[in-house]
Order: sequence, then structure tokens, then C-alpha cells
Amino acid sequence: MKRLLATVVCGCLLGAPALGIERVVFLDGKRQREVEGRLVVQAQDDGLLILAADGVLWAITPEQQISRSSDDRPFRPLTAEQLSKQLLAELPGTFRTYQTAHYLIFYDTSIGYAQWCGALFERLYATFTNFWSKRGFPLQEPEFPLVAVIFAERADYLKFSRSELGEAAESIIGYYSLQTNRMTMYDLTGAEAALRGSARSSSATSISQILSRPEALRTVTTVIHEAVHQIAFNCGMHARFSDCPLWFTEGIAMYFETPDLTSARGWRGVGAVNQARLQQFNQYLRNRPPNSLHTLIRDDTRFRDPKKALDAYAEAWALTWFLLRQRSDQYIGYLKALSAKKPLIEDGPEKRIEQFEEHFGKIEQLEAELLRFISKMR
Repeated sequence: MKRLLATVVCGCLLGAPALGIERVVFLDGKRQREVEGRLVVQAQDDGLLILAADGVLWAITPEQQISRSSDDRPFRPLTAEQLSKQLLAELPGTFRTYQTAHYLIFYDTSIGYAQWCGALFERLYATFTNFWSKRGFPLQEPEFPLVAVIFAERADYLKFSRSELGEAAESIIGYYSLQTNRMTMYDLTGAEAALRGSARSSSATSISQILSRPEALRTVTTVIHEAVHQIAFNCGMHARFSDCPLWFTEGIAMYFETPDLTSARGWRGVGAVNQARLQQFNQYLRNRPPNSLHTLIRDDTRFRDPKKALDAYAEAWALTWFLLRQRSDQYIGYLKALSAKKPLIEDGPEKRIEQFEEHFGKIEQLEAELLRFISKMR
């Protein structure tokens, strides 16, 4: 997918029609595929980005295309029932479906764990949308049901996710895919039970008790982090495959990732000091280069370097926490500008710096304020 996107984005981008269905037959490796959907992007060289009715984005190069046609039928996303039928046919036969107001959860673990995850996601969804609405950025209802795939066993999760993540799947307990628009994870209570040598739990109370323990909390945080990404990319905060800075998208996810498993309603952890990120940032401060904030904002290089990623995430959290606390109105203005970005149109480093300083002023001055602010945190 990354190779396809890189190729499609090379040409100048042309406008996409607002209505109508595009039908493309193409080669995906040695396999012939057919996809129907909304044309999102057409490059000057006829590379395409197609949004299918199941929410999957397909990037198709000119060389892959076998045939192409279009008609004036309106684009209609699959209903929850249609999407459920399609995905159950694609997943192993042991999977079932659990539906909530916004989520379709596919699971082969206990119904209790699926229900617990559904309740957790819905609480997060309500809190997340309410938070931004109160600050002048109301979010949209998602166009598609929000899909989560939950495996009972880590081994089955790894087998499934390696096709998308490769060997990185070994170190990732759950992820949100920009291409498929789905979250994929495994039952965390099974892993915790194995560590304790006990049976897997299936009641909501026992699941919350297990996953509220300090040793399990970090894994729950990861799942919440990915769930925030899914909401943000489906409710108008970011467009999938737009050039939204990673410090910004990851900063938002980290702002909300502090879990609250003690309440059946609300999400009292929103905006709480993320102690893990704060500790990492304080460690980074010992050898932090003077242009650190500049490098964080101008491009995403630090996030993609395994040796620098942890410090980049910590600094992104610190910057986001500071801006939402001290520069909230400016932050919302910046958010509105970023939310308008279209897929596959890249900004260079200069453009990113210019857009940031347009809303927050000179980076050097803001960096000094940030460091003073963080130094007072505990």
C-alpha cells in the first residue's frame, strides 16, 4: 500500500467528482481484483485513490489498471448488516458480530469481552466528540460503522496482522489501519490470565478488574490510543492519507489515552497528566537538542526512526498538552486548518513550519514557554 500511495502521489492531483461510482479492474500482485467506489483522487498520470463501500481505500497505479468505467449511481456505504455479512465471510468461521451505536465488533473471544470493548469504545466516542464540540470544533457522524476485529488468541492475531504489519506485528498489541479503516487487536484478558496462570475472565466486572491493574494498564492504553485515531479519522478531524503532521495526530491520541476503567460513564482521564509520556520527556530533556521542537514540527522523520520515536512521542504529548491548556483557541484554529487537508497532497517542511507559526507565532518563543510550563508539572 505504501508503494502504491507513493506512486499515485507523484503526479499532479486532479479534482474528483462528488457523485457517481467508479469501477476499476486491476492487478494486485498476481491477483486480479475489482473495486467499486467513490473516486477520491485522480493523479495526472491516472493513478487513482478509490473509497469502496466497505470503507477500504484502494490506491491503484496506472500500470495496475486493466479496465475502468463509471456511472452516475450515488455512492452508498454498506449498511452495518451488509458490512457484517461481508467481513464474516472474510474472517475465520469462528467469528461473530456484536453491534453498538457506532461500532461493529467482530470477535472470536467471549461475548463478555466484546461487550466490554464496545462499552469502552462508546464511552470514549461520546467523551471525545463532546470534548471537541465544547471547544468549537463539532465532529461529524462517521460515514461508516467503526469496525474492530478482536482475536481470542495472540497467535491468531499475529498470523492475521503480519500481512499488513510484517514482523512489526510482534511488538504491536493492536492497531488502526488507514487503508482498511479498521482496528485489529486480541483479547488482553487472555494474555493477563496466562501471566497469572488463571482462566480467562468474561464478565464486565472481572475484565475491568484485570485490566485496571498497573501491569495491564499500558496495554489498555494502546488500544484506547488506536481507538482515538479511528474516531478522529472518521469524524472529520483528519482525512485519511492527508499530510497531517504526526506530532499532531499522535498528540491528540496521547491526550486521550489515559484510561478510566472505574466508571461506567464518562472518561475522567481526559487531559490528565500522562505520567509515562512526562517521564520520557523529562529523560529526553537531559540531552535534548536546541532545535528539537523545530524538527518535530517540520516533518515526521523522528517518529519513523526507532532510536528517536519514543522521545518524539513524548515531545508531541508535551506540546499538545501545553497548547490545549495554554493556547486553546489557537490550537482549534490550527486544527480547523489541518482538518481541511486533502488526501495525498504533501506539504514540505517549510509549509509545515509556516502553517504552525501562522497560528502560534515563532517556534523559538513558544518553545521557551513550553519548557517553562513542563518544568512545573508533576
